[in-house]
Amino acid sequence: MYKHILYNSICLFCPFNCFMEVTMEKLIDVASYIVNRYQEEYKEKIDEMKLHKLLYFAQRESYIMNNSPLFQEQFLGWKYGPVLRDVRDMYRDNSFKRVVPNDCVERIKPIIDEVFNRYADRDSWSLSGLTHGELSWMNARKGIPVGENGYNKIENSDIQLDAQRIKKRRETIKATLIAKRQ
Repeated sequence: MYKHILYNSICLFCPFNCFMEVTMEKLIDVASYIVNRYQEEYKEKIDEMKLHKLLYFAQRESYIMNNSPLFQEQFLGWKYGPVLRDVRDMYRDNSFKRVVPNDCVERIKPIIDEVFNRYADRDSWSLSGLTHGELSWMNARKGIPVGENGYNKIENSDIQLDAQRIKKRRETIKATLIAKRQ
């Protein structure tokens, strides 16, 4: 059995050179959904740093759950973690949508549910610290002095490797818990 690992919707390692149709969401829809949900659940506006980190974890979680990216835009490896330039502009201009299309919500809700359950209640600085442990961020930071933002892109293939690592860790923890119960 071959494991499909996608890069730009093309399977990299299977011998069939398959092309898998991947539905990618619009970044504005995903970001707006997170902003609106955070406001609803926490009764306050999400800060910009936290929004970027939750979007990063949503992208990684999409690889864990669906083996494909949630949206096409690439993060930059800034000093405090992954950042999306378009989201910086949206945040500054407060141009998020009040209503996200229902079909989009249906597709992204399981991913965002997982991200909110694991990360939404953490402060922005602890999320920044978590992203600094990601291979994807460390690779994007190579050659950039500490304290400088830098504009190297975080490769989706590296986020996919982070996702595989996290998925294995979760499976190990789950297996350990099941074994302890027996």
